[in-house]
Amino acid sequence: MIKLISISCCLFWVKLPVHSSPTSTNLIQSLVAIKSHGEGNREAMKAWPLVSDFPPSAIPQLLDAMNRANNLGDNWIRAAIEKIYSQNTTQLPVEKIIIFLQDHSNEADARDMAFQILESELPSKANLLIPSFIDDPAPVLRQKAVKSILNKAKNSSTKPKANKLYKIALMKAREVEQIKEATRELEAAGEKINLIQLMGLVTDWQLIGPFDNSERMGFSLQYGPENGKGLSEHHKNKDGVVKWEKFSTQDELGLVDINKQYGELKEVCAYAKTTFHSESAQSAHFRIGSKNAWKMWVNGELLFSRDEYHRGKTRIDQFIIEGKLLDGKNEILLKVCQNEQTQSWTKQWEFNFRITDRTGSAIHSTGLTIK
Repeated sequence: MIKLISISCCLFWVKLPVHSSPTSTNLIQSLVAIKSHGEGNREAMKAWPLVSDFPPSAIPQLLDAMNRANNLGDNWIRAAIEKIYSQNTTQLPVEKIIIFLQDHSNEADARDMAFQILESELPSKANLLIPSFIDDPAPVLRQKAVKSILNKAKNSSTKPKANKLYKIALMKAREVEQIKEATRELEAAGEKINLIQLMGLVTDWQLIGPFDNSERMGFSLQYGPENGKGLSEHHKNKDGVVKWEKFSTQDELGLVDINKQYGELKEVCAYAKTTFHSESAQSAHFRIGSKNAWKMWVNGELLFSRDEYHRGKTRIDQFIIEGKLLDGKNEILLKVCQNEQTQSWTKQWEFNFRITDRTGSAIHSTGLTIK
């Protein structure tokens, strides 16, 4: 919402002449092409007033453009779509919007935008679609279906019926608060739920550290575990030789608290490794939560890194990285860094981790996938 306001303000105060009549495709592409550091701003400012005056029949084309845009481009396109449909509610191409929404190959945020249009202008039709999202790969849509089931469970006339609905919600939910809600209700009814097993949280690791992160330099330094010798037994740090040590967490949401292994140290890094066995070669989502700086390797390939500290809390599925699992043995290596800050909210040195398919269903090291 803040981004949309910012865009609107810019468009209100900045008026740039348009000297030609480019095609609708070129105008939309100007919004798709805008970059995070300002490249393309001028072209987007020229294009946006024209795009936002498109007829409602252009909405599916704009939704498709969201598939190709970055987050900033998304905001520009969203603002244009909102202006179009708010002024022309009776001419919406409803069936084409529904077809776009139901196509799982479209990006989640674009499909959610399609749903928001329907929900705003045709709430009864939108509500009829919600049950179809129960196995949707887009978390934001799946949550709506699970929320509907949870609400039915709350309002159920009998305990057995409510418990049956809570079990469905628990198996279908991917959002942690919804999982917790269903778990609380079922445990209150006498059932025991193992969230670690259900969500596929990886709890058994080997840790090695600490390594120096003075002035945050350790994040980019290649210490022994990441220089091709990551699975050897001993490595040097500034105080001598350190070795891998087993670490298992019993936290119900799989939180690995590195402070428990090394104490509340600052300006340090540690590595965590685990071996994951997949029953086949397959695409996967590697899902990590951490408020520290971190890097992740899968089978020796660096998949992602985040050099940022202590923004918000550690959450399940905070970061989702696409990758692949090999048939059989897979080596997962994480590097988790702690900085120099000493405030109480910067003491955490932690992460949680799980591997899923693209819908968020857990893939277990045995190859078992919970559906």
